[in-house]
Amino acid sequence: GKSNPLAAERRAFGLAASRATCARASRRGREGRRRPQLAQTRRRPLHIGCPAAVVALAAHEPRPGTLLGSGSGASVPGPQSPAPTLLAIIRKALSEEKRVSTKTSAADLVTETDHLVEGLIISELQKRFPSHRFIAEEAAAAGAKCVLTPSPTWIVDPIDGTCNFVHRFPTVAVSIGFAVNQELEFGVIYHCTEERLYTGRRGRGAFCNGQRLRVSGETDISKALVLTEIGPKRDPATLKLFLSNMERLLHAKAHGVRVIGSSTLALCHLASGAADAYYQFGLHCWDLAAATVIIREAGGIVMDTSGGPLDLMSCRVVAAGTREMATLIAQALQTINYGRDDEK
Repeated sequence: GKSNPLAAERRAFGLAASRATCARASRRGREGRRRPQLAQTRRRPLHIGCPAAVVALAAHEPRPGTLLGSGSGASVPGPQSPAPTLLAIIRKALSEEKRVSTKTSAADLVTETDHLVEGLIISELQKRFPSHRFIAEEAAAAGAKCVLTPSPTWIVDPIDGTCNFVHRFPTVAVSIGFAVNQELEFGVIYHCTEERLYTGRRGRGAFCNGQRLRVSGETDISKALVLTEIGPKRDPATLKLFLSNMERLLHAKAHGVRVIGSSTLALCHLASGAADAYYQFGLHCWDLAAATVIIREAGGIVMDTSGGPLDLMSCRVVAAGTREMATLIAQALQTINYGRDDEK
């Protein structure tokens, strides 16, 4: 018979994400708790398929004897079927109308769906792994501290590309990374509208829907497609620096500079070889965690904009298929200060 296209990926990860049917949920259901809102509007839903493999990851039991790091005492999540109820709820949440609020700026959006999806993922993980820690976007926005300790830690972005989601622009992802001993171990990113599952595990490779990922290997910036994101700040000084950085790369004869509205998916495009480099000031640890593992396992480089090692909490990054390209990009950039995730 035909082989399952995700079989190689699942073998590499120990993720037996069984196919669960997501029942179409009634629109007459949930009346969510209203949250304080600085600005609110309603948008028609963007229909998004349920991220089965992402939720499957949240439903896995630890696999005995598989340690992540010396003396960590933590296990890689092992095979277990996803909870069908959780899948159905997430599909319903991603398909219904949205109430939109702002966070740090008018361009920094959040919806009830962000809160619901994050809550469901964390709730399921806590049932399975009660001793594990969590860093998650909406919890951080509500005041939770972003501290990466040696403890097993899940780093969750429930909807990356919320502005896209609000406007029904089909570049939206769910991202879950996992770290032990402050080392990123694996990451899963699900492109919700195209049903693409990107996965990476340290030492085991990176895949998209079962196909191994490889970066482009480009070293010449004049042949490079560079991706970036604007970040949430819109004050004149920040915008001037952002445009100046883009101008510097265009003057260096880059083929193009693109903004797609989702840092996690932009980084996945880099891992797949569709783009050659990525840089950003103003992204967060939940944007970077899963994607960093995927890029590294695809043969790429992820580092600080200073040219030094990546600091997951620094709110800045340069990534590329080669160290030469990453260094060229880093040297061209002017720093935009967004502070640190672990100091907010």
